[in-house]
Amino acid sequence: MVEGDCQIQMGRFVSFLQELSCFVTRCYEVVVNVVHQLAVLYTSNKNAPKIIETSGVHFQAMYEHLGELLTVLITLDEIIDNHATLKDHWTMYKRLLKSVHHNPSKFGIQEDKLKPFEKLLLKLECQLFDGMIFQACIEQQFDSVNGGVSVSKNSTFAEEFAHTLRTAFANVEAKLGEPSEIDQRDKYVGICGLFVLHFQIFRTIDKKFYKSLLDVCKKVPAITLTANIIWFADNFLIQKIPAAAKLLDKKSIHAVKTQRENFLQQKAQSLTKDMQSYYVFVSSWMTKMESILSKEQRVDKFAEDLSNRCNVFIQGFLYAYSLSTIVKTTMNLYMSMQKPMTKTSVKALCRLVELLKAIEHMFYRRSMVVADSVTHIAQHLQYQALHSISVAKKRVISDKKYSEQRLDVLSALVLAENTLNGPSTKQRRLIVSLALSVGTQMKTFKDEELIPLQLVLKKLDLISELTERVRAQCDCRFLYWHRAVFPIYLDDVYENAVDSARLHYMFSALRDCVPAMMQARHLESYEVLLECYDKEIMEVLNEHLLDKLCKEIEKDLRLSVHTHLKLDDRNPFRVGMKDLAHFFFLNPIRFFNRFIDIKAYVTHYLDKTFYNLTTVALHDWATYSEMRNLATQRYGLSMTEAHLPSQTLEQGLDVLEIMRNIHVFVSRYLYNLNNQIFIERTSNNKHLNTINIRHIANSIRTHGTGIMNTTVNFTYQFLRKKFYIFSQFMYDEHIKSRLIKDIRFFREVKDQNDHKYPFERADKFNRGIRKLGITPDGQSYLDQFRQLISQIGNAMGYVRMIRSGGLHCCSSAIRFVPDLEDIVNFEELVKEEGLSEETQKAARQLDSVLGDLARNFAEGTEYFKMLVDVFAPEFRSPKNMHLRNFYIIVPPLTLNFVEHSISCKEKLNKKNKSGAAFTDDGFAMGVAYILKLLDQYQEFDSLHWFQSVREKYVKEIRAVAKQQNVQSTNQDEKLLQTMNLTHKRLEVCLQEFELLYFSLSSARIFFRADKTAAEENQEKKEKEEESVKASNGDLANSTPADPVVK
Repeated sequence: MVEGDCQIQMGRFVSFLQELSCFVTRCYEVVVNVVHQLAVLYTSNKNAPKIIETSGVHFQAMYEHLGELLTVLITLDEIIDNHATLKDHWTMYKRLLKSVHHNPSKFGIQEDKLKPFEKLLLKLECQLFDGMIFQACIEQQFDSVNGGVSVSKNSTFAEEFAHTLRTAFANVEAKLGEPSEIDQRDKYVGICGLFVLHFQIFRTIDKKFYKSLLDVCKKVPAITLTANIIWFADNFLIQKIPAAAKLLDKKSIHAVKTQRENFLQQKAQSLTKDMQSYYVFVSSWMTKMESILSKEQRVDKFAEDLSNRCNVFIQGFLYAYSLSTIVKTTMNLYMSMQKPMTKTSVKALCRLVELLKAIEHMFYRRSMVVADSVTHIAQHLQYQALHSISVAKKRVISDKKYSEQRLDVLSALVLAENTLNGPSTKQRRLIVSLALSVGTQMKTFKDEELIPLQLVLKKLDLISELTERVRAQCDCRFLYWHRAVFPIYLDDVYENAVDSARLHYMFSALRDCVPAMMQARHLESYEVLLECYDKEIMEVLNEHLLDKLCKEIEKDLRLSVHTHLKLDDRNPFRVGMKDLAHFFFLNPIRFFNRFIDIKAYVTHYLDKTFYNLTTVALHDWATYSEMRNLATQRYGLSMTEAHLPSQTLEQGLDVLEIMRNIHVFVSRYLYNLNNQIFIERTSNNKHLNTINIRHIANSIRTHGTGIMNTTVNFTYQFLRKKFYIFSQFMYDEHIKSRLIKDIRFFREVKDQNDHKYPFERADKFNRGIRKLGITPDGQSYLDQFRQLISQIGNAMGYVRMIRSGGLHCCSSAIRFVPDLEDIVNFEELVKEEGLSEETQKAARQLDSVLGDLARNFAEGTEYFKMLVDVFAPEFRSPKNMHLRNFYIIVPPLTLNFVEHSISCKEKLNKKNKSGAAFTDDGFAMGVAYILKLLDQYQEFDSLHWFQSVREKYVKEIRAVAKQQNVQSTNQDEKLLQTMNLTHKRLEVCLQEFELLYFSLSSARIFFRADKTAAEENQEKKEKEEESVKASNGDLANSTPADPVVK
């Protein structure tokens, strides 16, 4: 609490304390007045005028009501005594007032108003805060000054007072702790109050009666006055009548306290048993109630039916009273004695609270029938009472002896009759009770008549106030002080999901605290208090039930979807099973101004979680989709579709990711031309990632076809950077001079070599370049150049895959269109039908989408042609003449590539597979692309390089075979082995060259290797001329027919 808040709150509270003070003063006056009236009625003064003959008359009701009033004062004392915070804040408030006194102007208060206010506070403190509310009441001056009413010397009144107390106590003691107990505990508090009042007035004490009062504490160790305020009769009696306490031995006083602790221990042990018994009792009562109220009332058995209904209603109230007493006494005793409660006790008490609310709910649910029945039952009971009274009245009338006393009795009986003829209101019932106090003297009723009459009147009292009494007994506002049990209760509900419907009862009990909070006077608005309470309860509910439920459901769905993984044992026969679906069949729970819908809460949580996690990893959409379906099937949850662009489980690397990091991608992945697949070069995992057309198609479906053009654009930017390095390498003096030398050499010797480029020359170049230097990891410049060309080729392979993926995506999207040649125009059809504007708009959209799909499917952009056209002019321009030497470096490059390829494939069989690979068609793709850019296919073909290689290896293989035949006769094993290895190596080399040749031939097809740049330009010109002619022809045809042109 912020400093100063407590003083402000106390300031707001003063007005309430003033009202309380006025109420207490009024109570004092009423007590004095009642005592005076009774003293006048029962006077021992023979000379005083007699109002009525009171020798056999006992106004029991009068004393009961006086006892109730004293109970109110005792309760006020206990409330203030138990409220430490109130006393602390009061002290702070008084301290604040002193500082105001020193400087009133600072607080904007007039000094002359301070004194009366301080006096008022002093009066309030003396009257309310010193625990003297009850004491001050009984210590009043009951004897009137100036010879008015004498009370303390009135022996008749003293005897009557003591007699009535004993009678009342005898009635109360018999019922205390019995199943038929109704309100005897409250009356017992009143009797204790009256006993102290009797002692205070007459200063006499009945030791035996005092002991009897104390003995009740063994049966009833504590009584709840209101909410969390508990009252101990022994403490009260010892404190208020210390003189009598001295007469008792300390042992018996100590025994009462020991009994209290024993009671609590026994209660803790028997709570679960009690709960189970009451569970059966209340369930059977509810069944009985349902069956009785559902039955048609028969005219011939009307009285019997009413009697049954009356008994069932009263039984329900008695159960409510017993339950309420057990729960309040146990909880408040634990709190008062500061003993910890076991979880079992808490669960049992919460169950009892539920039963209490179940009884209230039963009455509320059938309130229409109950209200109707109550009127009839009250009439029936009044009839029974009237019948008994009329019998007694006849007996009085038949006795002819006249006396004033007899007349009083007759008048009282007539008054009771008249009062019973009418609605059963509180005032009428009180008058009947007082009238019968007079009417039952002189043995007007026989004993066997009087007891049934008293029973009927008790029933009438109960039935007339049934609704109010049931509501009072089932009021669970005391739970506000025991909120600590709520988390344990929720844990229990979560563990026993089968009984989840009982949550409604507990929330109904928690709602009972609200009306009391709305009376709060210490805050600016009671809304603040309600808000804090609401927030606290909701936080506990979320933490101990809803959030746990959400997590458990999510976990269950995940484990069910991932059963293919090796998970923990989920066999319900071994590990048990909790069926949480019960929570989702609950109706929404009402609390404050909201409904708590558990099903909606969990559904929202799962929707949110699945949506968020799908956005993070789009390729998991299928898993979450499956979990959604499972949630619907298993728990009946209505899940919302995420509507996110879905990816498949075989999405692979995303196109966007590759596009952003294309420089990393081309260096880390190897291309396979025939299968159109990329394979990761190395990985830290056990598996290598692969990317194929399906992955790309799925990715395009996720992001849309627009991403294809962007990807090609990114590839163009990447190629620009790579070609800059390519140009620098070709321009290098060492390289350029060697290449020029090789070209000159080939021109000189081509006629002798049958126009074939010599293998030895290429091998010399490959080895010679190592002299220029190597990198720390042993790579020559030619190795790096080969890698550069492979990366360029990989980029082209990726573009090819993008185009194939796009076509794949389009074909799977358009497969639902029946005839691609004849696509229906939906907009025209919709207009013909005269449908709404929105429908026309939707049809137009559909036409546009279908048109796009058909166009994309039919055409498919020629990305290779675009990438050739964009670079070719620059490559072929005179300023880049140094690039024209490229075709002559291809032979040494192929040699370098074959060496690299063989070493990579050999590593596949080794344990350490670092650097192993079985494909790298990026190189062939790169060579084919660069040759096309330079328009050097013919120059390269003129080298007849692959024929030269083939001839060289075939020649060597034959020579080795010949040697093997010679050696086999000599039988030199070691030499034979060496020969075999050589033979094998030559065959492998030849095979690799063959594979490279095929790959290069395939790659050249993509770039239309059959035509040179000049032929392509010629073809382009012819096409343009044809289109111009065609358009001119159209104009010529249309001119004569058009009169406007003339």
